[in-house]
Amino acid sequence: MLELRLVQGSLLKKVLEAIKDLVNDANFDCSASGFSLQAMDSSHVALVALLLRSEGFEHYRCDRNISMGMNLNNMSKMLKCAGNEDIVTIKADDGSDTVTFMFESPTQDKISDFEMKLMDIDSEHLGIPEAEYHAIVRMPSSEFARICKDLSSIGDTVVISVTKEGVKFSTRGDIGTANIVCRQNTSVDKPEEATVIEMNEPVSLTFALRYMNSFTKATPLSNTVTISLSNELPVVVEYKIAEMGHVRFYLAPKIEEDEEETKPEV
Repeated sequence: MLELRLVQGSLLKKVLEAIKDLVNDANFDCSASGFSLQAMDSSHVALVALLLRSEGFEHYRCDRNISMGMNLNNMSKMLKCAGNEDIVTIKADDGSDTVTFMFESPTQDKISDFEMKLMDIDSEHLGIPEAEYHAIVRMPSSEFARICKDLSSIGDTVVISVTKEGVKFSTRGDIGTANIVCRQNTSVDKPEEATVIEMNEPVSLTFALRYMNSFTKATPLSNTVTISLSNELPVVVEYKIAEMGHVRFYLAPKIEEDEEETKPEV
Protein backbone atom coordinates (compact mmCIF):
# COMPACT_ATOMS: atom_id res chain seq x y z
CA MET A 1 0.00 0.00 0.00
CA LEU A 2 1.24 3.43 -0.91
CA GLU A 3 -0.25 6.67 0.36
CA LEU A 4 1.44 10.06 0.09
CA ARG A 5 -0.22 13.27 1.22
CA LEU A 6 1.31 16.58 0.16
CA VAL A 7 -0.12 19.79 1.60
CA GLN A 8 1.58 21.95 -1.05
CA GLY A 9 -0.06 20.27 -4.00
CA SER A 10 1.12 23.03 -6.30
CA LEU A 11 4.68 21.80 -5.74
CA LEU A 12 3.92 18.57 -7.60
CA LYS A 13 2.39 20.56 -10.48
CA LYS A 14 5.59 22.62 -10.76
CA VAL A 15 7.77 19.49 -10.70
CA LEU A 16 5.78 17.98 -13.58
CA GLU A 17 5.95 21.21 -15.58
CA ALA A 18 9.72 21.16 -15.10
CA ILE A 19 10.31 17.65 -16.43
CA LYS A 20 7.47 16.62 -18.73
CA ASP A 21 8.92 18.22 -21.87
CA LEU A 22 12.18 16.32 -21.44
CA VAL A 23 10.84 12.93 -20.43
CA ASN A 24 7.64 11.34 -21.76
CA ASP A 25 7.32 8.17 -19.70
CA ALA A 26 9.13 7.36 -16.48
CA ASN A 27 9.07 5.19 -13.39
CA PHE A 28 8.41 6.87 -10.05
CA ASP A 29 10.19 4.84 -7.39
CA CYS A 30 8.79 4.94 -3.87
CA SER A 31 10.63 3.63 -0.86
CA ALA A 32 10.57 4.36 2.86
CA SER A 33 12.99 7.25 2.34
CA GLY A 34 11.16 9.09 -0.42
CA PHE A 35 9.58 9.46 -3.84
CA SER A 36 12.08 9.61 -6.69
CA LEU A 37 12.46 9.49 -10.44
CA GLN A 38 15.41 9.04 -12.72
CA ALA A 39 15.04 9.12 -16.48
CA MET A 40 16.86 10.01 -19.68
CA ASP A 41 15.32 12.18 -22.36
CA SER A 42 14.35 10.47 -25.62
CA SER A 43 17.62 11.40 -27.36
CA HIS A 44 19.68 10.04 -24.41
CA VAL A 45 21.62 13.27 -24.03
CA ALA A 46 20.10 14.60 -20.80
CA LEU A 47 19.21 12.89 -17.53
CA VAL A 48 16.67 14.02 -14.92
CA ALA A 49 16.90 12.98 -11.26
CA LEU A 50 14.12 13.97 -8.88
CA LEU A 51 13.94 13.35 -5.15
CA LEU A 52 11.14 14.23 -2.73
CA ARG A 53 12.08 13.02 0.75
CA SER A 54 9.43 11.31 2.83
CA GLU A 55 9.79 13.88 5.66
CA GLY A 56 8.43 16.59 3.35
CA PHE A 57 5.04 14.90 3.07
CA GLU A 58 2.35 15.43 5.69
CA HIS A 59 1.60 11.72 5.58
CA TYR A 60 3.85 9.13 3.92
CA ARG A 61 3.11 5.43 3.90
CA CYS A 62 5.04 3.05 1.68
CA ASP A 63 4.84 -0.54 2.89
CA ARG A 64 7.27 -1.86 0.33
CA ASN A 65 9.34 -0.46 -2.50
CA ILE A 66 7.14 0.18 -5.49
CA SER A 67 7.85 1.44 -8.99
CA MET A 68 5.02 3.16 -10.87
CA GLY A 69 5.35 3.72 -14.61
CA MET A 70 3.55 6.88 -15.67
CA ASN A 71 3.14 8.99 -18.75
CA LEU A 72 4.19 12.42 -17.49
CA ASN A 73 1.94 14.35 -19.86
CA ASN A 74 -1.09 12.42 -18.62
CA MET A 75 0.00 12.88 -15.01
CA SER A 76 0.40 16.61 -15.66
CA LYS A 77 -3.14 16.77 -17.11
CA MET A 78 -4.50 15.15 -13.95
CA LEU A 79 -2.57 17.52 -11.67
CA LYS A 80 -3.83 20.53 -13.64
CA CYS A 81 -7.28 19.63 -12.31
CA ALA A 82 -6.03 20.43 -8.79
CA GLY A 83 -6.29 23.95 -7.46
CA ASN A 84 -3.02 25.61 -6.44
CA GLU A 85 -4.05 25.51 -2.77
CA ASP A 86 -5.28 21.91 -2.89
CA ILE A 87 -3.85 19.10 -0.80
CA VAL A 88 -2.80 16.23 -3.08
CA THR A 89 -2.87 12.57 -2.04
CA ILE A 90 -1.37 9.82 -4.21
CA LYS A 91 -2.56 6.28 -3.52
CA ALA A 92 -1.72 2.91 -5.04
CA ASP A 93 -2.52 -0.58 -3.83
CA ASP A 94 0.06 -3.35 -4.01
CA GLY A 95 -0.13 -5.11 -7.33
CA SER A 96 -2.64 -2.64 -8.74
CA ASP A 97 -2.22 -1.31 -12.27
CA THR A 98 -3.68 2.10 -11.42
CA VAL A 99 -2.76 5.07 -9.26
CA THR A 100 -5.27 7.45 -7.69
CA PHE A 101 -4.78 11.20 -7.26
CA MET A 102 -7.05 12.85 -4.72
CA PHE A 103 -7.36 16.64 -4.48
CA GLU A 104 -8.89 18.32 -1.43
CA SER A 105 -9.62 22.02 -1.26
CA PRO A 106 -8.16 23.73 1.85
CA THR A 107 -11.67 24.23 3.24
CA GLN A 108 -12.44 20.52 2.65
CA ASP A 109 -15.63 21.43 0.76
CA LYS A 110 -14.48 19.89 -2.52
CA ILE A 111 -12.75 16.57 -3.00
CA SER A 112 -11.93 15.12 -6.41
CA ASP A 113 -10.28 11.87 -7.28
CA PHE A 114 -8.73 10.80 -10.56
CA GLU A 115 -7.54 7.32 -11.40
CA MET A 116 -4.78 6.79 -13.92
CA LYS A 117 -3.55 3.59 -15.55
CA LEU A 118 0.06 2.69 -14.84
CA MET A 119 2.45 1.57 -17.57
CA ASP A 120 5.18 -1.04 -17.75
CA ILE A 121 8.35 0.87 -18.51
CA ASP A 122 11.71 -0.78 -18.92
CA SER A 123 14.33 1.59 -17.69
CA GLU A 124 17.80 0.91 -16.50
CA HIS A 125 18.73 2.69 -13.31
CA LEU A 126 21.90 4.60 -13.93
CA GLY A 127 24.28 4.90 -11.06
CA ILE A 128 25.28 8.54 -10.89
CA PRO A 129 28.71 8.68 -9.32
CA GLU A 130 29.39 11.40 -6.80
CA ALA A 131 31.98 13.64 -8.42
CA GLU A 132 34.21 16.45 -7.26
CA TYR A 133 33.44 19.41 -9.48
CA HIS A 134 36.04 21.92 -10.62
CA ALA A 135 33.61 24.81 -10.35
CA ILE A 136 30.23 25.35 -8.68
CA VAL A 137 28.13 28.41 -9.44
CA ARG A 138 25.08 29.40 -7.38
CA MET A 139 22.98 32.16 -8.85
CA PRO A 140 19.37 33.42 -8.96
CA SER A 141 17.38 30.92 -11.03
CA SER A 142 15.45 33.69 -12.80
CA GLU A 143 18.75 35.24 -13.92
CA PHE A 144 19.97 31.92 -15.34
CA ALA A 145 16.65 31.41 -17.16
CA ARG A 146 16.87 34.91 -18.65
CA ILE A 147 20.46 34.33 -19.86
CA CYS A 148 19.58 31.02 -21.55
CA LYS A 149 16.53 32.57 -23.20
CA ASP A 150 18.42 35.64 -24.43
CA LEU A 151 21.34 33.63 -25.81
CA SER A 152 19.11 31.15 -27.66
CA SER A 153 17.83 33.99 -29.84
CA ILE A 154 21.41 34.35 -31.16
CA GLY A 155 22.99 30.87 -31.15
CA ASP A 156 22.29 27.17 -30.55
CA THR A 157 25.04 26.49 -28.03
CA VAL A 158 26.31 28.19 -24.90
CA VAL A 159 29.89 28.14 -23.67
CA ILE A 160 29.96 28.37 -19.88
CA SER A 161 33.38 29.50 -18.62
CA VAL A 162 34.28 29.92 -14.97
CA THR A 163 37.35 31.93 -14.00
CA LYS A 164 38.35 34.07 -11.02
CA GLU A 165 36.57 36.99 -12.69
CA GLY A 166 33.20 35.25 -12.66
CA VAL A 167 31.08 33.03 -14.84
CA LYS A 168 30.75 33.85 -18.52
CA PHE A 169 27.97 32.63 -20.83
CA SER A 170 28.83 33.02 -24.53
CA THR A 171 27.21 32.13 -27.82
CA ARG A 172 27.74 32.75 -31.48
CA GLY A 173 25.34 32.56 -34.39
CA ASP A 174 24.72 33.91 -37.88
CA ILE A 175 23.86 37.36 -36.58
CA GLY A 176 26.87 37.72 -34.29
CA THR A 177 28.14 36.85 -30.85
CA ALA A 178 27.06 37.48 -27.28
CA ASN A 179 28.85 37.31 -23.93
CA ILE A 180 27.22 37.70 -20.54
CA VAL A 181 29.44 37.79 -17.45
CA CYS A 182 28.09 37.38 -13.92
CA ARG A 183 30.58 38.37 -11.26
CA GLN A 184 30.57 36.98 -7.77
CA ASN A 185 28.38 39.19 -5.60
CA THR A 186 27.59 38.13 -2.08
CA SER A 187 26.95 41.52 -0.51
CA VAL A 188 23.30 41.69 -1.58
CA ASP A 189 20.57 42.12 1.04
CA LYS A 190 18.81 38.88 0.14
CA PRO A 191 20.92 35.71 0.01
CA GLU A 192 18.83 34.29 -2.85
CA GLU A 193 19.96 37.18 -5.06
CA ALA A 194 23.66 36.44 -4.57
CA THR A 195 25.96 34.91 -7.16
CA VAL A 196 28.48 32.65 -5.46
CA ILE A 197 31.33 30.95 -7.32
CA GLU A 198 33.48 28.19 -5.86
CA MET A 199 36.31 27.35 -8.21
CA ASN A 200 39.18 24.90 -7.84
CA GLU A 201 40.29 25.30 -11.43
CA PRO A 202 38.98 27.20 -14.46
CA VAL A 203 36.40 25.39 -16.60
CA SER A 204 35.03 26.07 -20.07
CA LEU A 205 32.39 23.78 -21.58
CA THR A 206 29.88 23.96 -24.42
CA PHE A 207 26.24 22.87 -24.12
CA ALA A 208 23.16 22.77 -26.31
CA LEU A 209 20.95 25.73 -25.41
CA ARG A 210 17.69 23.95 -26.14
CA TYR A 211 18.37 21.60 -23.24
CA MET A 212 19.42 24.43 -20.94
CA ASN A 213 16.19 26.26 -21.77
CA SER A 214 14.26 23.09 -21.03
CA PHE A 215 15.96 22.80 -17.61
CA THR A 216 14.97 26.37 -16.74
CA LYS A 217 11.33 25.27 -16.69
CA ALA A 218 12.19 24.29 -13.10
CA THR A 219 12.75 27.98 -12.19
CA PRO A 220 9.41 28.28 -10.29
CA LEU A 221 10.61 25.57 -7.87
CA SER A 222 13.53 27.54 -6.45
CA ASN A 223 14.92 31.07 -6.20
CA THR A 224 18.44 29.79 -6.79
CA VAL A 225 20.07 27.35 -9.17
CA THR A 226 23.36 25.51 -8.66
CA ILE A 227 25.46 24.71 -11.73
CA SER A 228 28.29 22.21 -11.16
CA LEU A 229 30.94 21.95 -13.87
CA SER A 230 33.97 19.77 -14.50
CA ASN A 231 35.90 19.15 -17.67
CA GLU A 232 34.86 15.85 -19.29
CA LEU A 233 31.82 15.45 -17.04
CA PRO A 234 28.15 16.24 -17.62
CA VAL A 235 27.06 19.54 -16.08
CA VAL A 236 24.64 19.29 -13.15
CA VAL A 237 21.92 21.94 -12.99
CA GLU A 238 20.17 21.63 -9.63
CA TYR A 239 17.01 23.25 -8.27
CA LYS A 240 16.19 22.65 -4.62
CA ILE A 241 12.54 21.87 -3.92
CA ALA A 242 11.43 23.70 -0.78
CA GLU A 243 12.78 21.77 2.22
CA MET A 244 12.07 18.38 0.78
CA GLY A 245 14.39 17.52 -2.07
CA HIS A 246 15.68 18.55 -5.47
CA VAL A 247 15.46 18.11 -9.20
CA ARG A 248 18.80 17.71 -10.97
CA PHE A 249 19.44 17.82 -14.68
CA TYR A 250 22.59 16.28 -16.16
CA LEU A 251 23.75 17.25 -19.65
CA ALA A 252 26.76 16.03 -21.56
CA PRO A 253 29.00 18.75 -22.99
CA LYS A 254 29.29 19.14 -26.75
CA ILE A 255 32.66 18.35 -28.27
CA GLU A 256 33.68 21.31 -30.38
CA GLU A 257 35.66 19.51 -33.13
CA ASP A 258 32.78 17.57 -34.62
CA GLU A 259 29.90 19.30 -32.86
CA GLU A 260 28.63 15.85 -31.98
CA GLU A 261 26.58 15.63 -28.82
CA THR A 262 28.29 13.06 -26.67
CA LYS A 263 26.31 10.70 -24.54
CA PRO A 264 26.65 11.47 -20.83
CA GLU A 265 28.80 8.95 -19.07
CA VAL A 266 26.97 8.72 -15.83
